Amino acid sequence: MLIRVDTAAPRPLAEQIAASVRRSLTEGELALGDRLPSARETARLLEVNMHTVLRGYQILKAEGLIDLRPGRGAVVTATPERARIPDLIDHLVEGARGAGVTDTELLALVQSALSGRDLGDTP
Repeated sequence: MLIRVDTAAPRPLAEQIAASVRRSLTEGELALGDRLPSARETARLLEVNMHTVLRGYQILKAEGLIDLRPGRGAVVTATPERARIPDLIDHLVEGARGAGVTDTELLALVQSALSGRDLGDTP
């Protein structure tokens, strides 16, 4: 697995690290139970601060994609399908905002979908 970042990109490095690992998961380069490189090693290879790598790993932990424990390292705890969810949500939010849907309206639509109601129904 190769983690890539672009230091000239406007996206924060920690988010780029998380996205790179997420992409490796969705493309099958990583699988359930695989260990990620140590934060120290990743920081050295990317020439970034170790805390930046740890922030990226924390993003993945918050998304439920990895388990992160001191002394044990970072271990993949999700399937490729689960790893796709954050990107799908990002696309949903971007599309909704592009269509002029407010955050409140989008949340109501998502809640409606989760409860199984017709999306055309009012919440």
